[in-house]
Amino acid sequence: MPNHLQDTVKLNNGVQMPWFGLGVWQVKEGDEVVSSVKAAIRNGYRSIDTAAAYKNEEGVGQAIREALEENGLKREDLFITTKVWNSDQGYESTLQAIDTSLSKLGLDYVDLYLIHWPVKGKYKDTWKAMEKLYQDGKAKAIGVCNFHVHHLEDLLVDASVTPAVNQIELHPYLSQKEIRDFCDSKGIVVEAWSPLAQGKVPQDEKLKAIGEKYGKTAAQVVLRWDLQHRIITIPKSVHEERIISNADIFNFELSPEDMAAIDALNLNERTGPDPDNFNF
Repeated sequence: MPNHLQDTVKLNNGVQMPWFGLGVWQVKEGDEVVSSVKAAIRNGYRSIDTAAAYKNEEGVGQAIREALEENGLKREDLFITTKVWNSDQGYESTLQAIDTSLSKLGLDYVDLYLIHWPVKGKYKDTWKAMEKLYQDGKAKAIGVCNFHVHHLEDLLVDASVTPAVNQIELHPYLSQKEIRDFCDSKGIVVEAWSPLAQGKVPQDEKLKAIGEKYGKTAAQVVLRWDLQHRIITIPKSVHEERIISNADIFNFELSPEDMAAIDALNLNERTGPDPDNFNF
């Protein structure tokens, strides 16, 4: 059970990944992303999740460089994730895409490189490229996002490297039990994107009531629920006080009854596209 903001989980290739991090989806390039990433690192975060599609890798890179110097940290103290976008999928284009991302980030390697969506007819060639860049040391670990069980089964038929992570939309209204169980059986760690259901969680009266028992907010309750289910979670915020608040979840533990009550909120309800039906 993670007990500290910098606690890590060992991925299936031995790499240690923090259980908790900052996501920067929809965070604007420039001052906004620089200030939010620096605030996170200043307050103890060590994992930052971006993507080529977020168009803020340069700002993330600037923030990393400044935060390392200001906080007396080394590159290896941080865990940086980025992702190959759909239009760059395919073997050669994926190899080029990571070089572009590394250049924008100003890094020699990323800690985790992910396929952003399972583009039909392309993700297997993309995975071959992922295996190559992994062997070349450009990514310390490789994984996928938004893969259903059938996508993973298809990928694993030919894969020589099992994905280390599957990052999926996951929150109390979309608990993804089937995918979580499958990933667990294959040694793939699940990571939640949109863990607060794009702002719905803080308004939920049932979650607020659970939080009151622990002196916590509904958001903190759900982020703790993730950790107790051994799910990596990366909530987004551009406000330093919220960044600090989101991470204030290591000093309490939800009871089995409260965990079950949150599990029971599942509606199989998405805030984003279904990975079987997207057109981008």
